[in-house]
Amino acid sequence: MKELFYTLLSDGSSDKALMPILTWLLEENQVNRAIQPQWADLRGLRTIPKTLPLRIIKSLELYPCDLLFIHRDAEREPRENRVIEICKALEEVKNSVIVPPVHVCVIPVRMLEAWLLFDHTTLRVAADNPRGRQKLQLPNIHTVEQLPDPKDVLYQLLREASGLNGRRLNSFRVNERVHRLADLINDFSPLRALSAFQELEAEIQQVVEIQGWNLY
Repeated sequence: MKELFYTLLSDGSSDKALMPILTWLLEENQVNRAIQPQWADLRGLRTIPKTLPLRIIKSLELYPCDLLFIHRDAEREPRENRVIEICKALEEVKNSVIVPPVHVCVIPVRMLEAWLLFDHTTLRVAADNPRGRQKLQLPNIHTVEQLPDPKDVLYQLLREASGLNGRRLNSFRVNERVHRLADLINDFSPLRALSAFQELEAEIQQVVEIQGWNLY
């Protein structure tokens, strides 16, 4: 079977948790190749690139791919502004590095953590307390993009789901549980209720069809 290598260049290391979502979307859209995900880890470089064009160059030098995902949180900016920013950066670097023929912008309305706030059961498993009976107040899926700080909400829910307190709660590595939560979720289809996720899936679907990655 042929392989499809994709690289995710994200805003920060916590956003590596986007990869299970991206892989799921590729599989959902009938990619018929063995998907090989790569996260552009630039933390160990002697000089860490600061600007988006320099980060793109270094990511593609270290993690060449067939498909490049570039993640930016929209936060208070319109999505279109982030798309323009990414496209300008790609245009700037095309004479400095081999840019794959296709790229996809990954732009949650707030931040990645909003896309992990929908599965009670898996959240408990990620917190190592699958039989926990604590009542978890997850936000309505239709409103998660409007939360001012979804990361804080998710972290607090994971702490509550753990059932821990005192010193044991203080040593609970909640950031690691976020990555575990993303890895454990098998079905991200509830996120299709969100506009940003709909746009991401539509872009992936178009790329897959244009490249013929869904053909046998």
